[in-house]
Amino acid sequence: MTATKTDAPVTSAGDGKPPVAGEPVGSARSERVSALVQQHGALAVLVVVSLVASFSFDSFATGDNVSNMATSSAFLAIVALGMTFVIITGGIDLSVGSLFALGGVLAAWGSQYGTLVALLLPLVVCGAIGVVNGLLVARSRLAPFIVTLAAMLGTRGLMLALTDEGANTYLIGKGSFLAELGQGTTFGLGNPVWITLALFVAGAVVLRRTRFGQHVYAVGGNEDAAALMGAPVARTKILVYTLSGVLAGLAGALNAAWLASGVTILGNGMELDAIAAVVIGGTLLTGGLGYVSGSLVGVLLLRVIQNVINQVGSLDSSYQQVVSGAFLAVVVIAQTWLGRRRQLM
Repeated sequence: MTATKTDAPVTSAGDGKPPVAGEPVGSARSERVSALVQQHGALAVLVVVSLVASFSFDSFATGDNVSNMATSSAFLAIVALGMTFVIITGGIDLSVGSLFALGGVLAAWGSQYGTLVALLLPLVVCGAIGVVNGLLVARSRLAPFIVTLAAMLGTRGLMLALTDEGANTYLIGKGSFLAELGQGTTFGLGNPVWITLALFVAGAVVLRRTRFGQHVYAVGGNEDAAALMGAPVARTKILVYTLSGVLAGLAGALNAAWLASGVTILGNGMELDAIAAVVIGGTLLTGGLGYVSGSLVGVLLLRVIQNVINQVGSLDSSYQQVVSGAFLAVVVIAQTWLGRRRQLM
């Protein structure tokens, strides 16, 4: 696999250059179209669904509704950002939902000692769990599914132990800087939204402009080839799982600041929502190809679908999971078909 300085690997037929000698023009054009569909298909669906909803429901496009959707999407988006790095390397992280809940509890508990402790504690603890996941996957060569499943169960147990089986709910004092960080607004949007946007810009820069980003794609594309090229395969895997843990803990801390408490029942199934958003956004589950921007679009698409179902009113909220699952199935089938088609070109 050849690493590039873009948000995703770019093929010779899709980088704006003329096709190489002997390559059919039609084949090159079809390959570019397939790449565009894979990268921007979710965005096109998001635009269409949003336009239809705007004309169908008077309250959909209002400022308050858009602001609420953006803020509620921010926490899942931060988790999905870390998941994007993991999946690009060909891995999976099932522990992020439990890490999200643990991060919220730790932030709420630490708020009694100041904002700095409340923010650093979940980052350090959740990041350490991410390091353990990475070490077991990279050094012990254990399956990511099994490693992170064990971490999910263990982290959930740790969170319940800290809260006496959920009997204790730690609160964040009103008027504190941490509460303002989660509940305050800037230019009409919640502070968590701006933090999320900043993180996604940083994530895109890392994948486009750094050697680490090149290594992430290389490891996911072909691990053996990446090792032969001198890429630090084990270190890259450890770093992406650490990043996933840190971002999940940060998302939990911001969510706790938003709710002014560390709620223990949150995070159940969040790992599946994050995976769905990342895959819907165009990242291959097999690794080697992915888009930070696509993951953000995937999160927004899932949130818009949920909001539309709520706007309908007559539909049960469980339909959101049905629609999300259908979208995921269609995207995976489309990715498989596009991948096989591009291999045949």
